[in-house]
Amino acid sequence: MAPGGEQAALRSTLETPSTTSGRRRLNRVDELPPFPEGWYFVASRESILRRKLIELTWLGEEIVVWSDRNGRICVAGAFCPHLGSHMGPTVGGVVRDGCLVCPFHGFEFDTSGACVATPNAPAPRAAKLKVYETREILGMIFAWWGIGGRPPQWDLPPEPPDGPEWSPMRSYTFRFRGHPQETAENSVDLEHLGYTHGYGDVEPVGTLSIDGAYLKSCFDFTSVRKIAGVIDILSDIETVTHVHGLGYSFVEIHEKTIGMDARMWVLGTPVDGTFIRLTLVTQAREIRKPRRFIVGLGFLPMKLRHRLMSRLLLLEEKRYVRQDVVIWERKRYRSPPRLCRADGPIGKFRLYCRQFYPEPTSQSRATAANSAQRFASGPGSR
Repeated sequence: MAPGGEQAALRSTLETPSTTSGRRRLNRVDELPPFPEGWYFVASRESILRRKLIELTWLGEEIVVWSDRNGRICVAGAFCPHLGSHMGPTVGGVVRDGCLVCPFHGFEFDTSGACVATPNAPAPRAAKLKVYETREILGMIFAWWGIGGRPPQWDLPPEPPDGPEWSPMRSYTFRFRGHPQETAENSVDLEHLGYTHGYGDVEPVGTLSIDGAYLKSCFDFTSVRKIAGVIDILSDIETVTHVHGLGYSFVEIHEKTIGMDARMWVLGTPVDGTFIRLTLVTQAREIRKPRRFIVGLGFLPMKLRHRLMSRLLLLEEKRYVRQDVVIWERKRYRSPPRLCRADGPIGKFRLYCRQFYPEPTSQSRATAANSAQRFASGPGSR
């Protein structure tokens, strides 16, 4: 693509109305709508079972989350359909025999959202909770938020292979002012990897791939770490990032210098239109014979080495995300962005994102998705 062509295409698609073609193009976006459609992380199964009942502000909605005796998870609106009481634990809501019990009049609801009992009368059939569609991936619970309440428009990927060779999943959650499109954009913003995080030799592998709500981005880089504040250790890393909407990014990591495989989930969930919860989840695969004995902790027993590598992985990723959070909290969305030749596929990514927002017509949604796929398959990915 000619210099500036990607920027011009993005500007044309996002700003210019078209009447001669019979199609209405997307309008310019000065401010991102707060809640893109998609699947968003709610909580881990482990935390739900431990806490019994969780209440959250999630995409501007007050929700409650619990499990019944058979392990069925329910993500539901927090307000009782009887007389509107909040049913979270801070108000007095409890889970009894697998059912959510309202603290105001004792109405009981099962995980389908149906009212199944009241203290002094038959359960009214019309009393039903607003229940969200859920999916589970390796113990992580996701729920669907649809534009206008519409049902899921795509599904999350299958669970990746798991087994005893993978460490327990470790997680950390940041809360800051931000938007999931801005955080997900890092998956294609290769330039910031060097400038912000100090990576070296950042190179894309192949071209950006887009198929509906799925985006795939691959790149290699090198990273230098200091051990004990003295020794510089060079890591040669290749990554494959799988993005399914703006709330689910899954990164496969292969560290070639010691032969370690790892993976990470980056889960951005809007809270209230201003704040976002960004949850990092990491796993490391056991290294039976590290290629570099000292750096690969080959002097430690394998189980201890495995646990320590898993901890180090999360610590490292937290450090990088903290560098981003400082910028995300204060940045302002620019539409159209004034891109340069080195910016790579940021324009393609933003076209891809348009499908997750409400548009005047379904035709305009199709226009954005088709434009993103067209540019993704064309030249100029760097």
